[in-house]
Amino acid sequence: MSIELGKFNKLEVVKEVPFGMYLDGGEEGEILLPARYVPQDCHSGDVLDVFIYLDNEERLVATTETPLAQVGDFACLEVAWTNRYGAFLKWGPMKDLFVPFREQKAAMRVGTRHVVHVHLDEESFRIMASAKVEKFLDKDMPPYEPGQEVEILVWQKTELGYKAIVDNRYAGLLYEGEVFRPLYPGTRAKAYIAQVRPDGKIDLALQKPGPAKVDDFSATLLEHIRRNGGRTILNDKSPAEEIYALFGVSKKTFKKAVGDLYKKRLIRLEPDCIVLNKR
Repeated sequence: MSIELGKFNKLEVVKEVPFGMYLDGGEEGEILLPARYVPQDCHSGDVLDVFIYLDNEERLVATTETPLAQVGDFACLEVAWTNRYGAFLKWGPMKDLFVPFREQKAAMRVGTRHVVHVHLDEESFRIMASAKVEKFLDKDMPPYEPGQEVEILVWQKTELGYKAIVDNRYAGLLYEGEVFRPLYPGTRAKAYIAQVRPDGKIDLALQKPGPAKVDDFSATLLEHIRRNGGRTILNDKSPAEEIYALFGVSKKTFKKAVGDLYKKRLIRLEPDCIVLNKR
């Protein structure tokens, strides 16, 4: 049995001591689970799901609490303190996570938050973090189809839009014109694959692309107008924020749905509102 440092491991309790429990770490020997992390009614022979990390003396130690990120994860973490070697990020119940200066893209200051990748340092075998996330992203061709739902972590604002990490693995981009709600580095959200380009780059959308999206919202908008006395004050000049606050869609989708209903002669457009046509 081999221990995965910086991840959860299922280990058997082999010894009870006044200050905690010792777990079977296989080749690594016995690993301490301090008393404050021991579950109630835990005894020798029980198998626990524990997170393994290094204490301040570089010894393997276990906890049943969950960190904000495991080895291999991307996460947005806050700087707790700094020293002449680098910065230390709030990571959860265990000791803070080290980011050496060489792994910082910009100076990390106490209280600021940064998107980082958590990994094992190849030289010291310590758990560390890096703000240079590009080098940890998968370079293989992404296996996605248009319209597929994914999880994203917004990573950086650019002139084109927002760079995002897709499914904790690939780089993607949300174009500025497709963003209809506030996004910040560290925002986690569901998104959809707009397309995977031949060079492997991923274009993202916050709403499922395609005609079905407009058809679905057209029905929603029509029902909204009916329930509000046959009119709505929202129109194609309304701010995108107001449209999203009420319907949860982009202004682009709203305008397409209005056009769809207008072509079907279900509504008419007034200077300051949209009105349901009587049949």
